[in-house]
Amino acid sequence: QVQLVESGGGLVQAGGSLRLSCAASGRTFSGDAMGWFRQSAGKEREFVAAISRAGDTYYADSVKGRFTISRDNAENTLFLQMIGLKPEDTAVYYCAATHASVYMVVRGKDLDYWGKGTLVTVSS
Repeated sequence: QVQLVESGGGLVQAGGSLRLSCAASGRTFSGDAMGWFRQSAGKEREFVAAISRAGDTYYADSVKGRFTISRDNAENTLFLQMIGLKPEDTAVYYCAATHASVYMVVRGKDLDYWGKGTLVTVSS
């Protein structure tokens, strides 16, 4: 069974840091483009960051310079390092993967696999 399982969420003060992980199982994801999305209360899910098979990275303007996406193909794991967290970063964070291009991740389309999410709460 193919699964993506997020971890690392929690409660942090504004200005703090968290590192999210997304452990993939059931198949290797080294050939997939992957990404992070988030959804806060009352809002639609939005793109946060993406990484291609080759390691090229893309970010939403709202997180550029504060968040870093990376992957460890040997461990079949995706990461999101978040620093300088703001209350508006509070959301459930999801990881996703696609067999298609990384541009589909940026657009939030044709994503083949999703995790169930991990909650990040940033207090002011």
